[in-house]
Amino acid sequence: MVTNWNKDEVKKVLVINGSPNRNRSNTLVVTKAFLKGLNEDNKLDIEIVNASDLNVKPCLGCLSCWGRTAGECVIRNDDILPLKEKILTADIIIASYPLYFFSMPGVMKLITDRLLSMMATYEGQKAPENGQSFHGFRYYNEKQRFIIISSCAYTEAKAAYQSLLLQHDAICGKSNYTAILVPQMKTLLDLHNENKISRYLNKFTLAGQLFRQQGFLSLEELENLSKPPFTEGAYKIFLNNFWESEKNKGK
Repeated sequence: MVTNWNKDEVKKVLVINGSPNRNRSNTLVVTKAFLKGLNEDNKLDIEIVNASDLNVKPCLGCLSCWGRTAGECVIRNDDILPLKEKILTADIIIASYPLYFFSMPGVMKLITDRLLSMMATYEGQKAPENGQSFHGFRYYNEKQRFIIISSCAYTEAKAAYQSLLLQHDAICGKSNYTAILVPQMKTLLDLHNENKISRYLNKFTLAGQLFRQQGFLSLEELENLSKPPFTEGAYKIFLNNFWESEKNKGK
């Protein structure tokens, strides 16, 4: 992750906003705080693409992109090809989305499946033992960085994200992406305590600055970012009050 990193060469940042709520996404609030630090000098070309605005057809499972049309999907009449071109030309790709049932939202899974053409053809190789990508990348660029920023309602981020991270470990390789996991985010925003929200988001802005400088975040830094804003006891009270109010709606 730290090799061949020159912050002055970073020009383009692509954000794929995978939340069905588009610009009302709670996760996007965190992502924008991170982008603020990343683009401290206002020199970056940042594009945010809402996944729910794209026309994406499901993968056919034909595997042509590994064989007959290697590197190219046979589906050409939707938005995957232009999205793939944006991905290939970006210096930093950020996938921003909430955790849905211990995985990514459906539209992000559609996109992920359709990007299979970016992976090297499977030729019976053994599963990697040292954290590499299961397949390897067809268009590998050691200077490119991939970041996942995801928020959830859970307190134990590490446990809640285990299945999602295992999927990305297989696709990307453990050392080839950065996962910023943000627990309890919706509750924090729902309280409308602007001072607390501002203080909490500031650490993501600082993380953006740090990432721009060094091209990675350490395990310690990532663990700090994943610390929940509320204690376990306080959060249980907030959740109980929330579900009680939900039950009373419409009565």
